[in-house]
Amino acid sequence: MEVILRDDVSKLGTRGQIVKVSPGYARNFLIPRKLAVPATDANKKIIEQERHAHLRREAKLSSEAAELGRMLSGVAVTIRQKAGEHDQLFGSVTAADISTALEKQGFTVDRRKIHLDENIKQLGQYKVALKLHPEVGCEVTVLVEKEE
Repeated sequence: MEVILRDDVSKLGTRGQIVKVSPGYARNFLIPRKLAVPATDANKKIIEQERHAHLRREAKLSSEAAELGRMLSGVAVTIRQKAGEHDQLFGSVTAADISTALEKQGFTVDRRKIHLDENIKQLGQYKVALKLHPEVGCEVTVLVEKEE
């Protein structure tokens, strides 16, 4: 059975692609989850229109992310946390803390777009990577200081 994918499906194909799958897989998994539609002429026209709309939307999001990346490239964020001896923090600085600090400076960045290898647990200066869009990324300097 041939179906048109409405979304990316791992190990099968990408959005808008026509793939041949077994009828049971299409009927029981892909179609009920709205991941695919049967490959008819009418559906092909609808999917083509959706693909064009998706491409326009992606281009707009990409340009907005590139602009935000240019503005964020030189930004430094200061976060004050309670710390004990040897510059060890009571707790840690997470992506949500960095997102909140960026919001205070006027930048709206979702915490899921901030990539920390692990939470920050020491005082100091860190470079944190932001993945704003699949093709757009930047770095922000995070300075963790001791709260008085």
